[in-house]
Amino acid sequence: MTEDNHSLTTEFILIGFTYNPKLKSLLFLVFFAIYLITMVGNLGLVALIIMDHRLHTPMYIFLGNLALMDSCCSCTITPKVLKNFFSEDRIISFKECIAQFYFLCFAETTVCFLLAAMAFDRYLAICSPLQYHSRMSKKLCIQMIAGAFIAGNLQAMIHVGFLFRLTFCGSHEINHFFCDVLPLFRLSCVDPFINELVMLIISGSIQTFTITTVLISYLYILFTIFKMKSKGGSGKALSTCASHFLSVSIYYGSILFMYVRPNTFKEGSNDIPVAVSYTVVIPLLNPFIYSLRNKEVINVLKRTLRKNKSHNILK
Repeated sequence: MTEDNHSLTTEFILIGFTYNPKLKSLLFLVFFAIYLITMVGNLGLVALIIMDHRLHTPMYIFLGNLALMDSCCSCTITPKVLKNFFSEDRIISFKECIAQFYFLCFAETTVCFLLAAMAFDRYLAICSPLQYHSRMSKKLCIQMIAGAFIAGNLQAMIHVGFLFRLTFCGSHEINHFFCDVLPLFRLSCVDPFINELVMLIISGSIQTFTITTVLISYLYILFTIFKMKSKGGSGKALSTCASHFLSVSIYYGSILFMYVRPNTFKEGSNDIPVAVSYTVVIPLLNPFIYSLRNKEVINVLKRTLRKNKSHNILK
């Protein structure tokens, strides 16, 4: 019996979205289009920031790393989702499951710290413009980015390490479209109380710290904007900050609802729609929210396209 139970831990079945053939084809096209746009938008933004020295400032360095993490999140989730739309068994091995959760946890945690760093950067730029370059140095920028990556890696490694204490001896069907930690808790034959406690403490602390940083930064930014004498300048700054804050609110709201809400470990009915918002929708929207409303990025993009066009004509 022990051997049979142990064999079940080698693979799981991802239930996913639907078994309806017509809906599967439609969903495949939708997710494939989203995946292409997400990857082109995010990796294109990273390439643009690397190529143009005018974008080698803290704000764009943070933005480039955010785009990189959004690409990582999309690459971790979407290819397997696309494959499973036309897969008969929808099997994912235990090692694949662990790897998928690790990279997702790493990317999402890093994004939390990057969003906090970006909010703090905008606070310094808008509220203390004269001291901005001395306070937000490239050294501090690199340290903040390194800290975000280290924190993301540590959180992912801790949760993955605790997953190995669980055993799965009942159903091996994961009611999700990717291998998330919460459905695994629900399938475990071992009481996942310790895993749940560790997740609440660590994830709760990270969310509290980063959300507090974002909220305080944007509150100070709003106060500063309302004090501006120039209506045009204040309107532009308010419009930009509002779009940024909307993206941050959707992201943090989804994460909090998914992992820190009451009964989060027992209820699974809302897992899929909430997970879609922060694993698929937000990575798709971020390049447009942070870039298309930014004239400097648009101007650099136009110059790059003009250079490529004239280079092709000369050829």
